[in-house]
Amino acid sequence: MAFQLNKKNYFEDHGVNIMVFDDIYPAGHQSGVSILMHGKRVATNGDVRFEQTPGQWQPVPKQQNRVVDHEKNQITTTLSYPDMQAHLHGFNPIIYPDFEFNYDVIVTGSGDVIDIVVNLDRPIAPEFAGKLCFNLELFPGELFGKPWMMDDRSGIFPVQPNGPTKIQSGNYAHTGKMKPISDAKADRERLAGYNKGYSPIRADDLVSLPYACGHSFTVRPDDALSRFTVKSEDAELKLYDGRLNHNNGWFVLSSEIPQNKTKNAIHWTIRPNVDESWCYAPVVQVSQIGYHPDQPKKAVVELDARDESRSKVMLKKLTTEGYQDVKELPSTEWGNFLRYNYLVCDFSDVTEEGIYIVTYGDHISGNFRISKDVYDRGVWQPVLEYFLPVQMCHMRVNEKYRVWHGHCHHDDARMAPSDYEQFDGAAQCADNMTKYNAGDHIEGLNAGGWHDAGDFDLRIESQTGEMYKLAAAFEEFDAYVDETTIDQQNHIVEIHQPDGKNDVLQQVEHGALSVVGGY
Repeated sequence: MAFQLNKKNYFEDHGVNIMVFDDIYPAGHQSGVSILMHGKRVATNGDVRFEQTPGQWQPVPKQQNRVVDHEKNQITTTLSYPDMQAHLHGFNPIIYPDFEFNYDVIVTGSGDVIDIVVNLDRPIAPEFAGKLCFNLELFPGELFGKPWMMDDRSGIFPVQPNGPTKIQSGNYAHTGKMKPISDAKADRERLAGYNKGYSPIRADDLVSLPYACGHSFTVRPDDALSRFTVKSEDAELKLYDGRLNHNNGWFVLSSEIPQNKTKNAIHWTIRPNVDESWCYAPVVQVSQIGYHPDQPKKAVVELDARDESRSKVMLKKLTTEGYQDVKELPSTEWGNFLRYNYLVCDFSDVTEEGIYIVTYGDHISGNFRISKDVYDRGVWQPVLEYFLPVQMCHMRVNEKYRVWHGHCHHDDARMAPSDYEQFDGAAQCADNMTKYNAGDHIEGLNAGGWHDAGDFDLRIESQTGEMYKLAAAFEEFDAYVDETTIDQQNHIVEIHQPDGKNDVLQQVEHGALSVVGGY
């Protein structure tokens, strides 16, 4: 067994892949060194950070260069702090600590282990000793209730984050000396919430105490398909729960960078368990909606890129006696995409109505219908029955005796400070072109709109785009749904309580209230 760089420039050993700075989205837990084991991404964001458990709006490095050396079986990535394009500037302004440095993350395939070395171009400043770390984030959804081992200790990953907590010096105290680029508008103190209470911008002053410390850590020792061991030569390994100070945090394995070291500041070896017999199980993909008898009908079979065998593809129809064979489907080699190969099977000639499945050997698709009324119910309608009502802002949303959310953001709509940038793209120019001063409530603005799915803000692009689609559906197809009571005067929504009005037009109105309110 050996990890070798493949043609796509990541390390591969049978069903285990190690990717190294293949993508750059650390806020979304996609960056740095990532581990994929037997079809599952189990760890990611292996990189140097200023916090043991960093969050979405905290400092991330700027990637400068990435060199893939197939002869050495090695990937070297050069990164630097700060990223001045993001320091108090841009779509998501970040407050960077006052410490500029470059570093290399050198990842080498050495037989059955992955070797990671971090070299810095200068010693870390004393104020960041114990804070500047090399981290590897572990996906919590696969770990709840599962065991870990650290040296001679063991434990179980908890479902919810638990104390005790650790209060420590925050990086915010060591910021403010670096001047942002000239057109930056974000204010350091305002961005950090004036250093009062909790702020995700500076959430590193409170973390969980580590569950364990040591030099050899094993994840999932009970599961051969998920087990991997991390060893650190010098710097101690510490296991943290990043969910304690960030709701979207992961478990984090972290080593603090020694204050007096630059070369080999961090040296980890990662040994994933490799099951040579493992192969990604074929997945048979069909339309979840189903098919109209007259439309083209195709099934797609997703295969392990290493799987050269081919099985029979069958279309089967459900009867009162169970599934009966209809016909064998010819398959066409579509080709490779990312880590998989694909087959396409066409059964457009089948028009008889009923419930069907497609099988590939022993692997079975989900049930689907072929029917003339396949689009009549439960297809596009749930967007109006559930999704848009639940996302409605400035309303209390009920579903019988369930409350999806209360009357939200009724106290917002205050004029933003002039010449200012906030995280997530919110910005105000120097002249607000209105009669309002910073902090004034703007009558009529706190109405309508749908929450952005992740952040609960009101994105003007989303509002206008959704209004246009709903209006087009009404004008082109005379779309009509009445499943919801929408009471704008009393700010109440009742799901599955018709009010005699077309939900399509009521939702157009709700989007317009937000957009027109802005004007």
